[in-house]
Amino acid sequence: MKLKLYCILTLFLALNLNAQESKFDIEVNFPIAIGDNFLGDNYNGIIDLGINYRFLQKEVLNLGVSANFGFFKNTKSGASDLNQLFDVKIIPIQPRLFAEFNIPDLEKLHPQIGIGYSILIYNADWADNRDAELPADIDDSESGFNFNLGIAYDLSQKLFLQAQYDFVKIGVENGVPDISYNTNINILKFGIGYRL
Repeated sequence: MKLKLYCILTLFLALNLNAQESKFDIEVNFPIAIGDNFLGDNYNGIIDLGINYRFLQKEVLNLGVSANFGFFKNTKSGASDLNQLFDVKIIPIQPRLFAEFNIPDLEKLHPQIGIGYSILIYNADWADNRDAELPADIDDSESGFNFNLGIAYDLSQKLFLQAQYDFVKIGVENGVPDISYNTNINILKFGIGYRL
């Protein structure tokens, strides 16, 4: 029994000592849609969850892949706003490639840049003032290019704070004006992460 406890303790300490070399981390962020666009004007960010995997780790540069999953909810309530027929939720899914920089003189700071693809899944449920003649709830999606900038600050070997900026350029459906208000999305994310 003592040998098992010793082995578990040794393994735990070894993982903690090598936390900076960890290939995986998870993050929880608070997303804020900003700018003059449909997301910033009509939706509140609720949560953004992410996972990062570094497949190449060098002294100055790490390369990896990541995926973020967010949740936004419309700011208008169907019961209080008669013009709002739907209770709309948007779930962004953002896979990307990223490069993370390790600055020798600033070991706790890790700037990051990434490119990828974003898929915005819309789930629109009819509000309480629904007319019985109207069709069923609407589910749809849009997608496009994603550019990401971020910086992380190490609180400890395992725990870090971070800030990120996402620019998303989505395509629009036929009938929707192809203007920046409908196609350019800007999201700030502030959160905390944990290296596994």
